[in-house]
Amino acid sequence: MADKPEKDWWDKAAVILHPVGGLLAALAVAGLGFFGSQFLEKRQAEETRARFYSELISKREEADSALRKDMFMSIIQSFLKPESTSIEDRILKLELLAYNFHESLNLKPLFTQLETDISRSAAPGKGDQRDRLEKIAREVARKEMVVLEGVGKSFERTIDFEDVAKSPGGLALEPGRLTLSAIDREFAIVIKKVDVSRKEIQIRLEVRTPRGTSGDYDTDEAEFWTGFFDFPMIDHTRLSHDQRCAVVVRNFGKSSARIALVDFPGSYASLKEKPYIQEMIKDLLGAKKPDA
Repeated sequence: MADKPEKDWWDKAAVILHPVGGLLAALAVAGLGFFGSQFLEKRQAEETRARFYSELISKREEADSALRKDMFMSIIQSFLKPESTSIEDRILKLELLAYNFHESLNLKPLFTQLETDISRSAAPGKGDQRDRLEKIAREVARKEMVVLEGVGKSFERTIDFEDVAKSPGGLALEPGRLTLSAIDREFAIVIKKVDVSRKEIQIRLEVRTPRGTSGDYDTDEAEFWTGFFDFPMIDHTRLSHDQRCAVVVRNFGKSSARIALVDFPGSYASLKEKPYIQEMIKDLLGAKKPDA
C-alpha cells in the first residue's frame, strides 16, 4: 500500500480556510441583507417625510390662497361702491390691498381715484389723508425696489425744477450704464415736464444695447409720466433678453426730486407679466446649447 502524500502548507490552509470561507460568505450575505434593509427603510422614511412636508406646504398654500381671495373680494367691493364707505375706510382697505397684492395688481387707478376723491372732499383733514395715501405708495415702491435692486442694477439722479423750466426741449440727465447678466446697456433720461401739484414727472427714456461686437446698437424708447403711484414691478419698460427697467420717484420736494432707474430680470416683474412665447423658446433653446 502506497504511503499517502504528505500535505503541504497550501493543503493545510485550504482545510482550515474552507469552513471559514463559508462562514464569511454567510456573514457577507447577512450583512448585505441587513444594511440593504436599513438603507431601504431610511430611504422610505425620507420619502415619507418629503411627501408629508410637500402636502403640508401645499395645504398651507391653499389656505393662504383662499384667505387672500376672500380678503380681496371683501376689500374690492368697497371700491366698486365707493358711496357706501368713507374715505378713511377706503384708505385703510387700499392699504391692505397694496401691502398684500401689489405684486399682482395694478393699483394705480385706485390710488388716483382716491386722491381725486380726497381733493373733492369738503371734510377736514384732507392734507393728512393725502399724506397717508402717499406714504402707502412710497412704502410699496420701497419694498419692490429692495427686491429688484437685490437682483438687478440701478442708479439715481437728481432733478432740479428750475433747470427743467429753462430747457424747452427737456432736461437731459447724465446717462447711466448698467450691466446685467453680461448685457451692457446705456440709459439716457430726458425730463420733459414736472407737475408739482400732482408730484409727477414726464420722462423720455432711451435705452441703447450693443448688438454683438459690430459696434451697432439696438435702441428702445419710451415716454411716460411717473409718480409715487407707479410701482416698478407693474409700471416698467420691457427690454430685450427678457429684462425690464423702471423709473421710480424716490423723493419729491418743492424745488427738486430724486429718481432711481432699475434694470432687473423679467422673472421679477409682476405676476401678470408673462414672457412672450418667442422669448421662452429662445431661452429654452439657449439652455440646451452645449458650452463652447
